[in-house]
Amino acid sequence: MFLYFAEPAGEAVLQDRCEKRDKAGVEIEKLLGGGLLTSHFQPIVSLQQYEVFAYEALCRTVCPNPFGSIDILFHQATQCGLTLPLDMQCRTNAIALASGQSILDRGALLFINICPTSLLHPGHSAGKTVQLAQQHGLPVDHIVLEITEHEAISNYNLFRRAIDHYRSKGFRIAIDDFGAGYGGLKMLSVIEPDFVKIDRHFFLESKKSSINFNLIDSIATACHRIGIKVIAEGIEQENDLRTCREIGIDLVQGYLLARPSATLLTAGDLHLPEENHPQEPDTKLFDEVICIGDLATPVPPLDPGDRTIDVLKRFNQDGNLLCLPIVKNDQLCGLINRREFMETHMVGRFGYGLNLNYYKKIEEILEEDFLQVPHSMPVEEVARKIKLRRKVAAYDDICITRSGKYFGVVSVSAILDALTETSIRLARGANPLTGLPGNEHIQRRITAMLSQSMHFDVCYIDIDNFKPFNDRHGFAMGDRVIKAIAELAAGAVAKWEGEVFGFAGHIGGDDFILVTRPKNSECACRDIIDGLERMLESFHPP
Repeated sequence: MFLYFAEPAGEAVLQDRCEKRDKAGVEIEKLLGGGLLTSHFQPIVSLQQYEVFAYEALCRTVCPNPFGSIDILFHQATQCGLTLPLDMQCRTNAIALASGQSILDRGALLFINICPTSLLHPGHSAGKTVQLAQQHGLPVDHIVLEITEHEAISNYNLFRRAIDHYRSKGFRIAIDDFGAGYGGLKMLSVIEPDFVKIDRHFFLESKKSSINFNLIDSIATACHRIGIKVIAEGIEQENDLRTCREIGIDLVQGYLLARPSATLLTAGDLHLPEENHPQEPDTKLFDEVICIGDLATPVPPLDPGDRTIDVLKRFNQDGNLLCLPIVKNDQLCGLINRREFMETHMVGRFGYGLNLNYYKKIEEILEEDFLQVPHSMPVEEVARKIKLRRKVAAYDDICITRSGKYFGVVSVSAILDALTETSIRLARGANPLTGLPGNEHIQRRITAMLSQSMHFDVCYIDIDNFKPFNDRHGFAMGDRVIKAIAELAAGAVAKWEGEVFGFAGHIGGDDFILVTRPKNSECACRDIIDGLERMLESFHPP
């Protein structure tokens, strides 16, 4: 370990820094004292209704900004110890201007950015924001305090108490730039926000970067499961908007829809692409089932607060309905099995089940022990999970989620049919010499994985000098080498990927491919090379 010590700054350097800081402080004081700061508003749009859900208030100057950008302005304010007065002025402008344009009549929320250091500042006045809201006739439950992640928080316990104070007054809380700054998951755990804004970095080239796509999907899924609405900010391309639709993002914000404006824009002012409805990605390529979501049927669910008589009506209306999902706020709560429901709750031990349960709510009788899997899970993996279930529940429908929200159900019989069809296809397309999947299956699998934005490596295997070897030693020895390579490839995939993700394929002749996760590709290839080197001597008889 090496330690480097900076040389003491010269007196001239320190003096220059102080002068620059003093000059910046004077400029900030002019902006604050001269009423030279204002707020512009950028719409936050619901992807379901295509309506303005909220407006984010953004600080702007009414004169040329002496610092060039608002980010630099806030950075200099921090250096000069002026973050709190700047933050409070922005808060005041946002509430006054939004209220003056009747934001309440539009039914929209107001997002206000707040620096964490302001909340913890000794000079921060308790109740000031509530007072501002009351002064301008804006209910506090229409205000969302947006906490930026760009500053480190020195005292999480104190910060949590400050957030709890605002929440107790009725304010809602959002995390801004999630994933781009300090805190990350710890901030999420401490704040327990109502909204999370995913940083725009993750949407840059998200369709080309499977890592970004899957990170967005994971963040959205985790947030939805704990009841947090997800906002995608920085949406500038139509591809970004399509990504949001595919993943199930709740709200979007960005230049594609509207730039910040001094006035509150309406839905008619937004730039909305013609494609008004989400399109599910086509994973059912070549009529082959790849993931469990390909088999899902979107059975309309019931609410836990509905009555048992509503369940009976649904089962009577559809004789093929074996299970009924129970969903609240897009989250699965349980399942009602047709046979169990009829025998236990409608007939009962003595035939009085209907009379006893007629007025009960579904939440009193639903089955909480149900199998729930994500849309992208391979069918083979779901089948393994079914085998581990209790026998009494083994044939219940499987509940499918997408980004943490209810997506549909799949019957066990549909899974068995899909596995059988896949096995038949694999057998038909397998290479007769090695038994590995051939070109058709390889193309199906890779294309399907690409359509799901899965992150993987394709390793191409070609044997050097195989043709001269085959000509000299004969086809029998050549076939022996090919079989050995196939066994090594299959063994490497089994070792590093198991039976779910990767696979080995035989293109033909001495050409093979391996599909693995990026972290495993080099190890799998090294195993094949090492294994072949150990066998080389046996392929060259004396």
